[in-house]
Amino acid sequence: MTRAEHISLATLPPLALIVARLALRLAAWETRRRSRSGLDKLDAHLLRDIGMTEGTRAEECAKPFWRA
Repeated sequence: MTRAEHISLATLPPLALIVARLALRLAAWETRRRSRSGLDKLDAHLLRDIGMTEGTRAEECAKPFWRA
């Protein structure tokens, strides 16, 4: 568990709350970007191992990082 997960956002002052939410959003976007980049590099054998088709991978990798 990261240090940020231990901090209650409700106790932060308004500006700090905005900054904390922005940081969490940016971290989520970066995680999505890295995940989709890694997914794009998998070969057909590994895709079958995780139960994903080429079409599903193409759809997921085509999404912009800000879309879940």
